[in-house]
Amino acid sequence: MVSSSSFSMCAFHSTCTPKVPNCSKEFMDGHSSLFLRQPLHSKLMPLSTDLKRSRFLINEKPLQWEQTAKLPQRNRILPHALGIENAPFSVGNKFQLDDIIEAQQFDRETLSAIFEVAHEMEKVQKNSPGSQILKGYLMATLFYEPSTRTRLSFESAMKRLGGEVLTTENAREFSSAAKGETLEDTIRTVEGYSDIIVMRHFESGAARRAAVTADIPIINAGDGPGQHPTQALLDVYTIEREIGRLDGIKVGLVGDLANGRTVRSLAYLLAKYQDVKIYFVCPDVVKMKDDIKDYLASKGVEWEESADLTEVASKCDVVYQTRIQRERFGERIDLYEEARGKYIVDQNVLDVMQKHAVVMHPLPRLDEITVDVDVDPRAAYFRQAKNGLYIRMALLKLLLVGW
Repeated sequence: MVSSSSFSMCAFHSTCTPKVPNCSKEFMDGHSSLFLRQPLHSKLMPLSTDLKRSRFLINEKPLQWEQTAKLPQRNRILPHALGIENAPFSVGNKFQLDDIIEAQQFDRETLSAIFEVAHEMEKVQKNSPGSQILKGYLMATLFYEPSTRTRLSFESAMKRLGGEVLTTENAREFSSAAKGETLEDTIRTVEGYSDIIVMRHFESGAARRAAVTADIPIINAGDGPGQHPTQALLDVYTIEREIGRLDGIKVGLVGDLANGRTVRSLAYLLAKYQDVKIYFVCPDVVKMKDDIKDYLASKGVEWEESADLTEVASKCDVVYQTRIQRERFGERIDLYEEARGKYIVDQNVLDVMQKHAVVMHPLPRLDEITVDVDVDPRAAYFRQAKNGLYIRMALLKLLLVGW
């Protein structure tokens, strides 16, 4: 896992310029103040070539500026991390990030602001002014691994906001990658056809490579066993909506914690909040890796490993179950069989859970949550999946047209 500090400077110390969509947009008169935006790139004043800007806003290390010549204040893009007095989330301002690559990019204030936009996205109706804010924009989805919810929710999000979609469902087999084309060449080609790229890849770190290559926004839709930041965003959004708070909660992460990119990203985001305790419940062969444990400890987040799912479930506000990922074991079928089926959320687990607690799952599930759990109001995983639409609508809007 690459440390967050590696994002504090532009890749290879080269000069960076803001990523902007390929085409200009004009919006219809009569839009509400929430959705009315000028074309993003028409607002951006040219940046001096002597100005270097981080492409990834990392909360752990504030964004740094390096310049050899003074620029007028109005000519700069002023990110939230600099502590500028002007409200960073005001209507018309540029979004603070160029790409969505990892969970460490977000701080609490930015998360809250994104969640407010997502909540507004729940109100967007067909043929309303808000449903046309991305009219004329094209999103390309490059998925090198299978996906149902992530790919379809991104495509639905784009279309519900008036945009269009270029898609390849299995880029590993049905794109030029099968002929040996490099990821970098694919990105350089596809960015010529689109305004934003959503990519899932089988290699950890692939999204970062794509972001370094592209001049348009890249969204990481999962990179192997690395991270899945948009899933973590919708997970935290769901917890807030279901439990009513994010500070002072107890969360049990269950299942494949070694290979699960969703639990890794979720752990990073939960560390932004106060008095959070995380329980790791998993078979020995898929324990949470030390880099996440060390990160949580460095942020003062209490964590505990346990082999007793029932005991943990009785204490937690959220039981976050995950499947044992067969595809991450390669030829070690013996290890997969050793891990599979050890921890199952069923009626017995529900019986010890608190009334306000919820069961979450990034899906797909196999047998790690029994189907009889579905009818319990504490089963939040399908509501969780629906929230993914609103979070992804918010992110597409923010990256393409700003706040």
